[in-house]
Amino acid sequence: MRDVMDQLEGWWKNGEPAALATVVNTFRSAPRQPGASMLVGSGGEAVGSVSGGCVEGAVYELGEQVLADGRPVLQRYGVSDDDAFAVGLTCGGILDIFVEKVSPETFSQLDQVTEAVRAESPVAVATVVAGPAERLGKRLIVWPDRVAAGTGSARIDDAIRDDARGLLDAGRNAMLHYGVEGQRRGEGLDVFVESFAPPPRMIVFGAIDFAAAVAKIGTFLGYRVTVCDARPVFATASRFPSANEVVVEWPHRYLRAEAEAGRIDRRTVITVLTHDPKFDVPVLEIALRLPEVGYIGAMGSRRTHDDRLARLREAGLTEAELARMSSPIGLDLGARTPEETAVSIAAEMIALHWGGEGVRLAEREGPIHAS
Repeated sequence: MRDVMDQLEGWWKNGEPAALATVVNTFRSAPRQPGASMLVGSGGEAVGSVSGGCVEGAVYELGEQVLADGRPVLQRYGVSDDDAFAVGLTCGGILDIFVEKVSPETFSQLDQVTEAVRAESPVAVATVVAGPAERLGKRLIVWPDRVAAGTGSARIDDAIRDDARGLLDAGRNAMLHYGVEGQRRGEGLDVFVESFAPPPRMIVFGAIDFAAAVAKIGTFLGYRVTVCDARPVFATASRFPSANEVVVEWPHRYLRAEAEAGRIDRRTVITVLTHDPKFDVPVLEIALRLPEVGYIGAMGSRRTHDDRLARLREAGLTEAELARMSSPIGLDLGARTPEETAVSIAAEMIALHWGGEGVRLAEREGPIHAS
């Protein structure tokens, strides 16, 4: 819903209903991930995408139907043997798409959700997408400290609240399954949780030319990017227009303060591009001892890497802690320029996050996307 939120809120405020189609589950090589959304307006408008073009036509027609009768629908789209280009996914994947009517009457808390998202305050929307007719389309809005709306069952709401907060903490969307009365190991009630967590953080240490390229690709990937360097002549906003913030501070002091303030979590990625021992060793000593960080990479030659390892061992880091560091940073793409190196770093981050192997897909067999 994040991609279409501005348009949806505009129609909602004007009292104009819209059909909201959301990808709630995927199988095999689906083109979009759960949470991808498309709107069908009462005036015939279409906004957003759920499949990159494969099934948009069919979803548009379903959206018009939902607008007309008000009944939410969960529809599965896969490969159509007869006419795959018309209503199927030519990639061979499968999408489950939930289509619902959104208006001030059906989603009275939409303004609270959009307000939280814009303020980067965590909120999750849990919607019943399959189950008894009286529960279908009901939703629970979940914040870390409160809830709103509900499914009509306190037991179901309690189960959803606890699970949604776990997903919200991890920044994940997911389909949850319960018994029709909220039993944890039951069947018959499917709930899609869309988490609107604040953007994950990327912290780039070292205000060098490579940092500008890394900050740019980090922003492109959806990170909130901070560039930090102790040298004020280099750490300026004009040199890093893609960064959300530029901080003049010794890297290790900044990272320690951020960790103590609780602003470093398992989604945070840290890139150390200084390749200068007086900067990178102290900050890596802190980073590698943090309990939860998504990625820690350090730039430098093989010789710099060996020297860095020796210094970190002298500082008392264990082999297990050192193994968390990606150094030399990035995948072997043959990169030369700062921009190419940034792609190499981003590729390694993505591969580690999703369990990819970083090899050419043309040389592999089997599914493109790992389960």
